[in-house]
Amino acid sequence: MQLDHDQLRELLALLGDSDIQELRLEGDDFRLEVRRNLPSAAPATVFLEPPAAPPPPAASAGSGAPPSPSPPPPPAASVRSDLQALTAPMVGTFYRSSAPGEAPFVQVGSRITAGQPVCILEAMKLMNELESEVSGEVVEILVENGTPVEFGQVLMRIKPA
Repeated sequence: MQLDHDQLRELLALLGDSDIQELRLEGDDFRLEVRRNLPSAAPATVFLEPPAAPPPPAASAGSGAPPSPSPPPPPAASVRSDLQALTAPMVGTFYRSSAPGEAPFVQVGSRITAGQPVCILEAMKLMNELESEVSGEVVEILVENGTPVEFGQVLMRIKPA
C-alpha cells in the first residue's frame, strides 16, 4: 500500500470532518496513527514513521562508557490491599452523572450494592453505565468528570462490605 502526501492530506481532511477519535493505518513502508479528543480544541496528532528498526546506540562510539540506564518509573501510589479497584473496561469519557446538572451516581463515602450504576463511560457516542461488582463503600474517585480515560485505568476504589 502506498500513501502519498496528497492522499494523506485528503485522508486527514476526511477525518477532520468525522467523529473518529483514533485511527491506525499500516502499510509495507509506513505506519500512520491519528488520535484526538473531540471535546478539546487540540489538533489531531499524526505520527508517520517507517517500520520498526532497532534503536540507535545511546553512547558515542569513542566514549567506551556503557549507555546510561533509563530513569526508573515513578513509584506507584500506595494502595490499600483492602480496597477493590473499579477499572475502565474501554477507552472513553468518564461521567459521574447521567446528564449535565444531575446528581452524581456516587460520592466518596457512598454505600453501594453490587450491580448499582456508579458512573458512565461514553465511547463512540454511546453511553455505557458501569455497575459495581461488589457491595461496599466508595473510598476514592480518581477521575474528574468529563475526563478521557484509558482501558484498564482505575476509576474508583471501593472498600468491600
